[in-house]
Amino acid sequence: MDFHRFSKPPTLITSLPDELIIDIIARVPISNYPTISLVSRRFRSTIASPELYRRRSLLQCTEHCLYALLYNSQTRDYRWYIRRRNGFVLIPSLPPMPAHGSFVSVGSKIYVLGGVYSSGVTSTVLTIDCTTHTMQHISNIPKLMGDTVAGIIDGKIYVIGLSELSKDKNSKGIMVFNTKTGIWEPEMIKLGFEIGRLWPGCVVMEGKIYMRDVENSFVYEPREDKWEREEMLNSKKWEYACVVDDILYYYDVFKKILRAYDIKHKCWREVEGVGRLLPEPSRALWSYTVSYGGKLAVFLPKEIHKKNTTEIWCAEIALERRQGGGILGNVEWGGVVIDGDFFYVRCLSVLV
Repeated sequence: MDFHRFSKPPTLITSLPDELIIDIIARVPISNYPTISLVSRRFRSTIASPELYRRRSLLQCTEHCLYALLYNSQTRDYRWYIRRRNGFVLIPSLPPMPAHGSFVSVGSKIYVLGGVYSSGVTSTVLTIDCTTHTMQHISNIPKLMGDTVAGIIDGKIYVIGLSELSKDKNSKGIMVFNTKTGIWEPEMIKLGFEIGRLWPGCVVMEGKIYMRDVENSFVYEPREDKWEREEMLNSKKWEYACVVDDILYYYDVFKKILRAYDIKHKCWREVEGVGRLLPEPSRALWSYTVSYGGKLAVFLPKEIHKKNTTEIWCAEIALERRQGGGILGNVEWGGVVIDGDFFYVRCLSVLV
C-alpha cells in the first residue's frame, strides 16, 4: 500500500525556502505577526528572527510601533507593553523597569538610562531590542544622576538631571552618550543657572531640547552650549508633550483642548476639529501625547466607578497644516487600550 497517498500535501508557502518566506512576511504589517506566529513552529521562529527585521529595513517596510511603560498598582512594578491592533499587551520577556528613569527610542531600540530600583538609584544603561524583545546592559552613566529627562539629537542622548554625588541640591548637569560609538563624554556639562525639579519628559525641536520645571520652561542648544528661558512656551503648563513636524502638542485636561505650540512664530494654537477627546463623564488629571508616523496619539484615563477601576483611553489623530498657521485634527480612531489599576509612565514610538 502506498501510504504517501494519505499524507497531507504541503501548502504552497510552507514548501518555499526560508529566504522566500522571510521576504513574503517582511512585507506584511507587523500587527499581523502574532497571528502568523500561530501557524507553525517554523513561522514562529521566522517572526523572532533578526533576518526578518533586517529584510524589512532593506525593503523599507519598517513601521512605527507604540511601546508603553505602565505602572501596575497591584503588582507595584513597571513593565513594557506593546500596541497590538486596538489594545496594549504585556511583553512577558522583558523584566520590570526602574522608576524615574529616562527612556529614549533610537531606531528599533529603547534606551533605559538610570532610574530607581528598590535598592536605590542606579546608573545602569540598558538597551531593549524591539525586534526580539531582549535586553542587555551596555554601560553606566559616569555620574550618578536622579530626576532626569533625556532627549536625542544627531545620535547623541543628552541626560539632564541632578548629580546625586553633589552636596548641592541644585547641582544639575548634562551627561552625553553617543549611541553610534557607545561612549559617554567624560565630563558633566554644568548648567548655567538654577533649575527646579524637572517635570517628566522633554521634547526636541530644531536641534534644541525643551523642558520645564514648576515655574519655567527652558531651552538648551547643544551646539552652542546655550541655555535660555522660553517665556511664551511657559504661558501654558504643558507636560507629557510630543513633537510632530517641529510643532509641540499636548492635551490640556482642564480645558479639554489639544494645544499646539509653533516655535517659529512663538505662539500657542488650539487644534481645530478635535473637540472633546474623552467621553463624558471624565475627571482626567493627566494626559500623554506621542507622535508616530506623522500622526498623534493622545492617551487619557477614564474612571469606571461601577468597576472601581480606570481605563486608559486613546485617540489617534491625523494632523493637517492650514494656510494662516491653523492646524486641523481628524480623530481617526478612539477607544480603550487597557483597563485595570495602571498608570502611564512613558510611551515611545519605535521603528521596527
